[in-house]
Amino acid sequence: MNNNVETLPKELFEPAAPDREQSELIAKPQLSFMQDAWMRIRKNKGAVASLFVIVILILMAIIGPHLSKSGPYAQDTSRANLPPRIPVIEKLGIFDGSQTVGGQKVNMYEQNHIHTYYWFGTDALGRDLFARAWQGTRISLYIAFLAALIDMLIGVSYGLISGYKGGQVDNVMQRIIEILSGIPNLIVVILMLLIFKPGIFSITIAMVITGWLNMARVVRGQVLKLKNMEYVLAAKTLGASNMRILFKHLLPNLTGVIIINTMFTIPSAIFFEAFLSFIGIGLQSPAASLGTLIEDGYKTFQFLPYLMAVPGTIICLLLVAFNLLADGLRDAFDPKMRD
Repeated sequence: MNNNVETLPKELFEPAAPDREQSELIAKPQLSFMQDAWMRIRKNKGAVASLFVIVILILMAIIGPHLSKSGPYAQDTSRANLPPRIPVIEKLGIFDGSQTVGGQKVNMYEQNHIHTYYWFGTDALGRDLFARAWQGTRISLYIAFLAALIDMLIGVSYGLISGYKGGQVDNVMQRIIEILSGIPNLIVVILMLLIFKPGIFSITIAMVITGWLNMARVVRGQVLKLKNMEYVLAAKTLGASNMRILFKHLLPNLTGVIIINTMFTIPSAIFFEAFLSFIGIGLQSPAASLGTLIEDGYKTFQFLPYLMAVPGTIICLLLVAFNLLADGLRDAFDPKMRD
């Protein structure tokens, strides 16, 4: 046995003194629930692109009607049914104001000695379709955000009270919802037309009556699950009032569900208004909405396709963008989708 083997001192095997400052140091900054959700939304390219499109459409709905010299309602029959003409792009041979007449391609602007550019063309009464399209987008967005506001004010409040009170109060409130949900929205709008004139006001009243039912059901279901959680029972034990429990403990935990359902409500409201205006019981001419513009354009779609293509494209962008953004928000607020 070799006795010359060098042995290491025991001091080398003693544990190092713990550095308490380094061991308790937080490596990453603390994030709130909303900050964490925003970080995950930014990773969703579809949601980010949709948000960008929505912002552009909202800005154009605000400033678009003012960019036209004639405005959305000014008529000039000498400039009726002019095709789109866009500066610079016209040099590429597209959107140059040309139209096929009698089998020949004719520049309608040069033929009528018109020097004004109509980016989206004009309708049968010579009204600027660019201004009318963005005016119609403004009306559609108004209806959409009104539906979202009704959801958050009436639907959330109704669902909170129904789910938290429970018992006989919940039974009565749910029977009211079942009665209202059994009446189709279209029937409610028609009934409103018997009292009020067709227009935004009658649509608003119809949405106030039935537009919040789905949100109330969703919020009630979540409250029934949350009201027996430990933190709610602890708040009751400490003597917290019902209003404090509802708005300080339950409502913050329902934020994700409320935002997601509100975002899905917006495209439904846009389509609802467009449908009503298209069948003639919504907004009436000369008022401009995406539904009325599509109704005006579909009759001459084979000859003047731009009259229907412009408002149809805008409403498709709105519906797709809001739905993609709602999907992104649902993934961001869903704890099961965490990375």
